[in-house]
Amino acid sequence: MTTTAKIAQATTEQNRSDVTQASASLIGRLLLSTIFILSGFSKLAAPAMMIGYISSVGLPLPQLALALAIVVEIGGGLALIAGYRTRTVAAVLAVFSVVTALAFHSALGDQNQFIHFFKNIAMAGGLLQVVAFGAGRFSLDARRH
Repeated sequence: MTTTAKIAQATTEQNRSDVTQASASLIGRLLLSTIFILSGFSKLAAPAMMIGYISSVGLPLPQLALALAIVVEIGGGLALIAGYRTRTVAAVLAVFSVVTALAFHSALGDQNQFIHFFKNIAMAGGLLQVVAFGAGRFSLDARRH
């Protein structure tokens, strides 16, 4: 194989690797965002129930907390999919996940709450990976640079 052919092969392999990485990043953002978007829409569907739930854990201003949660979940989820200001959005969603784990799922003696608590912690871990590595090539962030 000639040097030119070796360079062409290496370039082709690098391009395939770049597309694979960018695709995995996009799919990962899509999967991470799904739970936030679905949760936000479920809150919109039953606001009175959610206000009661927020009140039951002793958080102040439950109506405001509900509105903020809906904006963070739906807005953040959609921004994450689009790859818009991805590192900042992922950081906000990671903090939101930890805060909601502590506020709503801290009864770790209850198996269901234990699972929800660590689900939120795991989501925060995945989101911190997005903070660390960014949105990837298939994102609005990549188009801005």
